[in-house]
Amino acid sequence: MRSLHAAGVDIFARIALWSRGEPLLLTMLGLNLVLGVVDPRPFRDWLQWLDMPTLASLLALLVVAQGIRTSGLVQKLARHMLRFMTNRRTLVLVLMGLAAVSAMLLTNDVSLFLILPLTLALCEGVALPRVRVVVLVALAVNAGAALSPIGNPQNLMLWRASGAGMGHFVAAMAPTVAIMLLVLLAATWWLVKGGALHPIEPPQQGTRLDVRLGGMSLVLLLVLLGLLQMGLVWWALVLVLVVFGWQRPHVIGSVDWSLLAIIALMLMGLGHLVEIPFVRAWLGQLDWGHPSVVYVSGIVLSQAISNVPATVALLHRAPDPMHLAMAVNIGGSGLAIGSLANLIALRLEGSRRIWRTFHLISVPYLLVVATLAWWLL
Repeated sequence: MRSLHAAGVDIFARIALWSRGEPLLLTMLGLNLVLGVVDPRPFRDWLQWLDMPTLASLLALLVVAQGIRTSGLVQKLARHMLRFMTNRRTLVLVLMGLAAVSAMLLTNDVSLFLILPLTLALCEGVALPRVRVVVLVALAVNAGAALSPIGNPQNLMLWRASGAGMGHFVAAMAPTVAIMLLVLLAATWWLVKGGALHPIEPPQQGTRLDVRLGGMSLVLLLVLLGLLQMGLVWWALVLVLVVFGWQRPHVIGSVDWSLLAIIALMLMGLGHLVEIPFVRAWLGQLDWGHPSVVYVSGIVLSQAISNVPATVALLHRAPDPMHLAMAVNIGGSGLAIGSLANLIALRLEGSRRIWRTFHLISVPYLLVVATLAWWLL
């Protein structure tokens, strides 16, 4: 009980510190306050924008990922991988490939929680440019998820709206995803130098291996994925919280709760922003019969309100859902807010300088991909 109490104290201590050193959280909080004054809405609208099932699944994933990271299994796996890798660039490409493939099969956020801890552990074990590698892995996750109708929330919505089979969706998105991956491959060749890996001797006070915690976390991850696939989001969250609260309550206390708060405020604020009358009126004036209007609007709106809210706003306006799928998946790059996966990746890395590096890489990447994909359209 003492450890559980300590976890609760730790959570409240983190909540008290959110107002300091969290500019994005304060920005989202300010946006919600301003919109609440300018465009008052009933409480049920705020709950709808909040999207509680999404937050519940994200919290469950955060807890399990924290358990895996705390157990030391990721660090052990990283050391084993280094025995078989000899080239820096090859190692980064392997990580990006794992991220892209897992995003196609398990969704982009799950892929990040699986691959990014491994990426960070490998960057600590060898002389790799940590920030650049994290950015490249995040962009690979977005690219891989774009190919699959279940790779991200916007694809799932658009796939259902199109009425097409899974094969048709994949075939329609394949040229766009090929462009995204080829441009990303070229960026990797430029940003990550080749050459032999130079393992760094880990410090003596490194993370100790907790086999019981690691095994429990891996089993819970598999069960969690199954429950989420069946739509049993709340059962999944309750199971994760009960097991960790009973066995390892300190893991719950060490979760990045500020990330959850940022995402909750972002969902409410950006969902509200799309519903403001003048925004809806502006969208209604555009000629949605032209594919170029759908394409440009989807990319631009994703930069302003993220690609999932942009999909919701444009879903019933775009004549062809696949044109919108191209736009919002490309729009997930560029600004960090373009995709929820971007925010998760930046928070997991944790440093302040990654925000600048991310945009130095992702904005040119967006411009090149959008231009090349335009010729496809």
